[in-house]
Amino acid sequence: MTEEEESGVHLPLTAEFRQQTHFLRDVIFHGKFRALTAEENTGSQHGLFFQDGQRRVDYVLTYPVREPDGGRSSIQPEHRPNENDITHNRGSQTQGGDLQTHPSSFQSSPAADVEKGHPEETFSSPEDHKAARREEFEAKLRTMGLELERDEETTIPGVGFVKIHAPWNVLCREAELMKLKMPTKKVYEVQPSSSVLKKISSFVNKVLEPLHPHVEEHQQTNIKQLSHTFSREKQHLFDCSDKDNFFDSRTRSSIVFEILKRTKCKAKYSMGITSLLGSGVYTSAYPLHDGDVNEEIAEHNDRKLLYEEWANYSVFYKYQPIGLVRKYFGEKIGLYFAWLGLYTQMLIPASLVGVIVFLYGCATVNENIPSVEICHPKNNITMCPLCDRVCSYWKLSTACGTARASHLFDNPATVFFSIFMALWAAMFMEHWKRRQMRLCYEWNLTGFEEEEDHPRADYEFKVMQKSLKMEQKSQHKIEKLTCGDRLPAYMTNLVMILLMIGVTFAIVFGVILYRISTKAALHMSSSQISRNHIQLTVKTTAAIINLVVILILDEVYGAVARWLTVLEVPKTEKSFEERLIFKTFVLKFVNAFTPIIYIAFFRGRLVGRPGRYLYVFESYRMEECTHGGCLMELCIQLSITMLGKQLIQNNLFEIGVPKLKKLIRFIRSKQAAFHGEERKQKLQRYETDHFLEPFAGLTPEYMEMIIQFGFVTLFVASFPLAPLFALLNNIIEIRLDAKKFVTELRRPVAARAKDIGIWYDILRAVAKVAIIINAFVISFTSDFIPRMVYQYMYSPDGSLHGFVNHTLSYFNVSHFEQGKETMDPLHLGYSVDVCRYKDYREPPWSSTPYDISKEFWAVLAVRLAFVIVFQNVVMLMNDIVDWLIPDIPKDISQQIHKEKILMVDLFMKEDQRKEDQRMINLREAGGSSGIEMFRRSTHAHPFTTDTNSTKTF
Repeated sequence: MTEEEESGVHLPLTAEFRQQTHFLRDVIFHGKFRALTAEENTGSQHGLFFQDGQRRVDYVLTYPVREPDGGRSSIQPEHRPNENDITHNRGSQTQGGDLQTHPSSFQSSPAADVEKGHPEETFSSPEDHKAARREEFEAKLRTMGLELERDEETTIPGVGFVKIHAPWNVLCREAELMKLKMPTKKVYEVQPSSSVLKKISSFVNKVLEPLHPHVEEHQQTNIKQLSHTFSREKQHLFDCSDKDNFFDSRTRSSIVFEILKRTKCKAKYSMGITSLLGSGVYTSAYPLHDGDVNEEIAEHNDRKLLYEEWANYSVFYKYQPIGLVRKYFGEKIGLYFAWLGLYTQMLIPASLVGVIVFLYGCATVNENIPSVEICHPKNNITMCPLCDRVCSYWKLSTACGTARASHLFDNPATVFFSIFMALWAAMFMEHWKRRQMRLCYEWNLTGFEEEEDHPRADYEFKVMQKSLKMEQKSQHKIEKLTCGDRLPAYMTNLVMILLMIGVTFAIVFGVILYRISTKAALHMSSSQISRNHIQLTVKTTAAIINLVVILILDEVYGAVARWLTVLEVPKTEKSFEERLIFKTFVLKFVNAFTPIIYIAFFRGRLVGRPGRYLYVFESYRMEECTHGGCLMELCIQLSITMLGKQLIQNNLFEIGVPKLKKLIRFIRSKQAAFHGEERKQKLQRYETDHFLEPFAGLTPEYMEMIIQFGFVTLFVASFPLAPLFALLNNIIEIRLDAKKFVTELRRPVAARAKDIGIWYDILRAVAKVAIIINAFVISFTSDFIPRMVYQYMYSPDGSLHGFVNHTLSYFNVSHFEQGKETMDPLHLGYSVDVCRYKDYREPPWSSTPYDISKEFWAVLAVRLAFVIVFQNVVMLMNDIVDWLIPDIPKDISQQIHKEKILMVDLFMKEDQRKEDQRMINLREAGGSSGIEMFRRSTHAHPFTTDTNSTKTF
């Protein structure tokens, strides 16, 4: 009897017969094994092993089952999980998480017909059809060598589980096919290139010992096992004495995942596990966590160790156990946390310099001549009204607080800080390349090349639909989708992206109107307190409105980007991921930075002048910057947006949303009737993991950090404290993400990767754009250039005395347009004939009144020259940094070369050992005659080139 027959592959389709055959199969199946010991029974009860207590569960599939009363289960068989259900983020399996597909491709009735493939088959209900597809798929898995065990009598009503185990021969076969590098028996010592470096390294390790987590990877850092691509023919090179632990749980689950992806049913149009998930045959698929983390009696495992030494806020000051993270979650997730950790470390010097720049502004505020002149009590400069009719003339001295506050962020040190941050970004990128190369060496990925992934289920389904249509017409089979097939989707993408960007611009314009109207309304207020704090009230409330809109649109744009990517039907998961990342980044970047860009570069520049202001809808006068400039308002907008996104979106949402989804799944599964402690005792490991949130990929994690990187670098000239706030956020973010991965999410399938992919290109692009934006912020938004021009071109004594008066133009109040003059001309207690406004224009008594003055052109020329010089000098410095710092550390390059030599030596010794063994066998078999015959055979043709030459090989 074959294993398939013993395991009951061909089961009847009715529920009655299925239950009977399951019972008989279990009796026959367990008859092959001895009785369980107490320890084995305890292990199997935790759900990590089959019922025999010997074979480990490497993967789990779940499917809907009928309840005993014949009704439908709590998870309906025809149910299509959505974004917030069992298989979250369907179609986005880009990071090796739960197997997921997009439901939209499988909801039409032709889909079911396509998947059946056998017209002669008839089923009494959709449930029977799905049961048949499950039996067929599981039989195929058994043919591939996997061992399966079902469990329908679980404590979760309506959910059945298929536990999958990969035996040793399957693991070896797949490891060879996947070209996995495994450690050999050869061990060598990794030493610094000199004794001095060795002593320094030892001293540094002793000093930093309290900062290292208590995990094994930090115990012996100078010993490394030589690794080589696994081969069944060369198993003697590897230590296979402990076959149960040679392949760890991460590797075992990734091997089973690979088999599930490529296994197809015998039906004519079936695409394997992805299509079965999308059509509801299975509801989810995931590997198991190693064990519990919270219970004191929980056995020691990697998950519990990660929880204690990594996913814990009490160890925030320690380094991350990146090696253990990689061992448990895989290289792709390990690289993310390594990148996040390095980024957080690099923020420490940036934060220190930013705080020093801010403190310099605080220390020199009383010595700043322009703000001293504005705040001087004898200053009687009368300014023109800030709005029509309801606003009155005002004294420049009332802007004293704003001027002093602006100096905190608009001082000569900000120019130095902008240059420093540009170089900091370059150093960060170079440091990461070196760190990434070191990790690739330590994780045996130096020769790893990504192979072409399997086609996505959506892609194959579209191809099959098109193939069916063509076969009906011309009997011609379609192998792939052409650009013409995707043209409507591409056009939809372009139109929708432009529409979403237009929505962002419209909302920013609406906030502008809010500021204008609110300012006019507060000027008309009868409350003196409201009139005294108009600027602060308007700026703060507008910034908060912008924040709320940004948070809402972020979620909308994320859903729109996914929908647009699904429309394109990318062929592979990698292509899907890159297109999704690009669209999401463009939309979220525009959403986050459009209000800031408006304040930095457009506000106060499209105003006009007194007597000829610019109006929106002929009623709303365009906004002006305060006398301290728009830099202060830019700082307010930047700080509120950055802090709000970090506190609300990145932290509260990450904590609350997974817990809420877990609670919803718990209630839907009818488990709410059980008490908490009773339920914990009844649930197996695979049942507990069923309630966890499916892994949705690393795109949201990277995206929030990239946007933060933009806040830190793009407008850092206006907000030098941005690196400090980013550092404080990331200290919490690392532990928050760690806790989410360890306790809140199902265990992702380990995915190999040697870099962070497209995210590195986005980081480089943001760093380059940051240089240009900071050049324009310093030149056009701050008063750095006007102050410098005045000091060196117009100041009589080379100081800034008189700078405020130099930047103010004159206006004759009799030249106001009819109906635009103030309703209270005597607000200051006297009649005003001439008022002042900030601009470089000719006075009313000149031959060309109110025309742009020559000082304006001089300042503009210097501003443009500064942008060009700043941009080119800083980029040149960045290129020098790139050139000076090699991408591959010298010691890593030497170790890679050493490993190649050791590997060649190992193979040569192995060949020599085989040769000696062959000689011994021949000697034992035929004595000296056998040896002589062997020598003659080895020196015979074709190695002899001619009678006079020596024998060559």
